Amino acid sequence: MKDLETRQRAREWFHGMTALPGAWIVIRVDGRSFSRFTEERFDKPFDARFSDLMTTTAETLLTEFDGRYAYTESDEISVLLDPSFALFGRSVEKLVSLSAAAASAAFTHAAGEPAHFDSRLWLGNDTTDVLDYFTWRQADAARCALNGWCYWTMRENGSTRAEATKALERTTTSAKNELLHGYGINFNDVPVWQRRGVGLSWETFERPGFDPIRNVEVTATRRRVRVDRDLPMKDAYRDHVRRML
Repeated sequence: MKDLETRQRAREWFHGMTALPGAWIVIRVDGRSFSRFTEERFDKPFDARFSDLMTTTAETLLTEFDGRYAYTESDEISVLLDPSFALFGRSVEKLVSLSAAAASAAFTHAAGEPAHFDSRLWLGNDTTDVLDYFTWRQADAARCALNGWCYWTMRENGSTRAEATKALERTTTSAKNELLHGYGINFNDVPVWQRRGVGLSWETFERPGFDPIRNVEVTATRRRVRVDRDLPMKDAYRDHVRRML
């Protein structure tokens, strides 16, 4: 039996790649086939119910991996891990597989039906890299939000899928804003969380309690996740993220 076990274990395949020591890590999970999943279940272009599910999932990841900061937009979540993070020996395989599993389980539990995520890692050398990363993701949120509002506004006003897609090809940002104005929509009036995403961070608070041994009232300091749906943008957003670092 021992020889059999040895032969079978020799067939197990995994890699031993680890994230570089001292590097910042961002775990980014994305929903698998979420375009179809959301189109069948949620309002377009945005649905607060779906955003709440993504925020709940982001909170789970931030807590499970003890991250510094989490950010979610559309069907993706980014979780920032400290350079000193050492869980699982910083194994890429472990972090990718477990984060995808945790996100899938959390979303499925909250939604009441199965959904799946994949995962990847991003590595940064210093805080400037981290700020660049989250600036990039927020810019993507704004771009996707504008595209989404244009596409679904056209669809709701009679355009076919092909017509709406073609109309937006190689269209400038200003032209897209003008398109929405033509339908009476000012993109700047769209809720902030749709245009800039949602941030999650840790905050401390004091909790009253009682010490039965000393028979006195006491105050304990605890921490909890703070959800920010009114994020700033550009340089102000970089300053906001910098405070987490």
